[in-house]
Amino acid sequence: MTDTTKQDHVLIFDTTLRDGEQSPGATMTHSEKLEIAVLLDEMGVDIIEAGFPIASEGDFAAVSEIARNAKTSVICGLARAQIGDIDRCWEAVKHAKRPRIHTFIGTSPLHRAIPNLDMDQMAERIEQTVTHARNLCDNVQWSPMDATRTEEDYLCRVVEIAIKCGASTINIPDTVGYTAPRESAALISMLLERVPGADTITFATHCHNDLGMATANSLAAVEAGARQIECTINGLGERAGNTALEEVVMALKVRNDIMPFHTGIDATKIMNISRRVAAVSGFPVQFNKAIVGKNAFAHESGIHQDGMLKNAETFEIMRPEDVGLTETNIVMGKHSGRAALRSKLENLGFELGDNQLKDVFVRFKELADRKKEIYDDDLIALMRTATDPENDRIQLVSLRVVCGTDGPQQADLVLNIDGAEKSTTQTGDGPVDASFNAIKALVAHSARLQLYQVHAVTEGTDAQATVSVRMEEDGRIVTGQSADTDTVVASARAYIHALNRLLVRREKAGKDTREISYKDVG
Repeated sequence: MTDTTKQDHVLIFDTTLRDGEQSPGATMTHSEKLEIAVLLDEMGVDIIEAGFPIASEGDFAAVSEIARNAKTSVICGLARAQIGDIDRCWEAVKHAKRPRIHTFIGTSPLHRAIPNLDMDQMAERIEQTVTHARNLCDNVQWSPMDATRTEEDYLCRVVEIAIKCGASTINIPDTVGYTAPRESAALISMLLERVPGADTITFATHCHNDLGMATANSLAAVEAGARQIECTINGLGERAGNTALEEVVMALKVRNDIMPFHTGIDATKIMNISRRVAAVSGFPVQFNKAIVGKNAFAHESGIHQDGMLKNAETFEIMRPEDVGLTETNIVMGKHSGRAALRSKLENLGFELGDNQLKDVFVRFKELADRKKEIYDDDLIALMRTATDPENDRIQLVSLRVVCGTDGPQQADLVLNIDGAEKSTTQTGDGPVDASFNAIKALVAHSARLQLYQVHAVTEGTDAQATVSVRMEEDGRIVTGQSADTDTVVASARAYIHALNRLLVRREKAGKDTREISYKDVG
C-alpha cells in the first residue's frame, strides 16, 4: 500500500449546491444557496462545490459570495475542459480563503464521440486545460467523466497526464451509477498500482445511485485507497441522486471496526441540514430514508418496541441524538411565545431575522388554533410555506370550494397578482381540479403539471397535509410545496408557489415577466 492509502482521514466533498441542484425542479434561490453553504461550512464539510460559474450569472454570483464568506471549507467551482470555463470558475472562487478549480471531461468512448475527439486529441486538451487551471490556482481537481466505462489503459494514461500537469485531486466518477462495489474498489486499486505519481495525490470517488449502490461503491473505493467522497445532503442529484453525505458519515462512524477511517463532520448537525435542504429544494425526504427519514428511528412492531424499552441497542445501531434528533417532539402549542418559537426553530436548523420571525409567528398561532399539538414536522412544514421574497408576485387571498357527491365541484378564488386582487369561479373534477382551474383562469401559462403528491405531516384528523407539485414549461421544471390542515388550500398554495418559481425561472431565462397575463373572469 502507498502512503496515501494508509491515511485514515476521509475528506467530505459536498456537491449539493452543484450536482444536487441539477435535480429537475430543485433549483435554489441565491439566498437559499448562501444559507446551505453556511450550514455545510459549520458542519465541517472539507470541500463545498458551490456551483458551475459559467452556467449563469446567478450561479457565478452565488459561488462568488459563498467563496468570500466561507470560514473553513475549501470552496470549489466546476468547469468544463475549456479555457473560458476555467477562467470564469477562477474569477468566482479566487476570493475564498481556500479556493479550488474542478475541471472535467468525458473520457469513455461514448463521451469522446460527443466532441468528436480521438484519444490523442482528448489527451492534448486535458494537458492544456489542467495546466491552465494549475497556473491560476494551486488546488486543482480533475475528473474523467464516465470513468467507470473508460478503457483502463486510456484511463491510466489521462490520469497520469492530469497528475503531471498539477492536479492534486483526481476524482473517479461513476457518472451513470453503473458500477458495483467490488468494481469500484478494483478501479481505485488499479490506478494506485499502475499510474506514476498516484501516491502523491488524493483519489476521490463520485457515485450516482441509479442501481441503489452509490454509498456502497463510495465506501468500497475508500477501502481501496480513495480519500475523498463526493456526496450530497439527502442524496440529492440527477436521476436517482448521489451518494448521501449522511449515509457515508454514519457508516464510517458506526462501522469503524471494519472501516477504520474518520471524517471531520459534526454528525449532530446532519438532521438540521437535511431538513433545510429538503425545504429549500422542494424534495421531501422519503419516510424510510436511511439516517434522516421520518421512520429511521420509529418502531411499530411489538417485539421491537419491547426490545427498545429494555435496551435501545437491540434495534438501534445509532442513537437519534447522534444525528441531532431530540427525544422530545411535542413541545409547542398555542400558548408558546416568540422566544420559544425562535429557540425551537433554531434547534430545527432555521435562523430567522426579527421580521421573518414576526411573520412566521403569526402563521404559527393560526396553526396552533387549528391543531391540538404542534410537532417538529409541523413546524418544518410551516417553514416550507414561508414565501420567499423573490417568489411572491402571486399570493392566495381566499379560496372557497363546494364539493361532494353532487357535482360539479366548484372553486371561488381570489388572488393578489402584483398588488391587484383578481377573482374567479371555476368548476372541475373534484375540489383540487376546480382550484387549479381557477388559478389557471387568472394566471395564463402553458406549464404542464407533472406531479401532484399529498402526504400527512403528522397523525390525526387535524394533521397538516403537505402537498408537492412539479410543473414544466419550455424545458423549465419547477416544484412547489405547501402545508395546511386543509388539503385543498395546501394544494392551491403549492401550485401558486410553483408558478412563482416559474416566473423567476422565466426572468432568469431572459423572458419578460413583469406583466403577468391574467383574465378578469370573476
